[in-house]
Amino acid sequence: MAKTSPGEFIQQVKAETAKVVWPSRKETIMTTVMVGIMTMVLGLFFFGIDQLFSRIVQMLLSLLG
Repeated sequence: MAKTSPGEFIQQVKAETAKVVWPSRKETIMTTVMVGIMTMVLGLFFFGIDQLFSRIVQMLLSLLG
C-alpha cells in the first residue's frame, strides 16, 4: 500500500471537497420541513398502533381475570 504524505492528503481532501454540490438554502429548508412532517406522521402512526395493541392486551387480560 502506498503511503500518502500529510500535505498530499490535505490536497486530496480539498480537491474532493471542491467536487461536492451543496444544496441551496431553499432545498435545505424544504428537506428539513419534510423530515419534520414525516417524523410527526410516523410518531402518530406508531402511537396509534401502540394504543391499539394496549387495548387488545387489556381486553384479553380482563377475559382471564
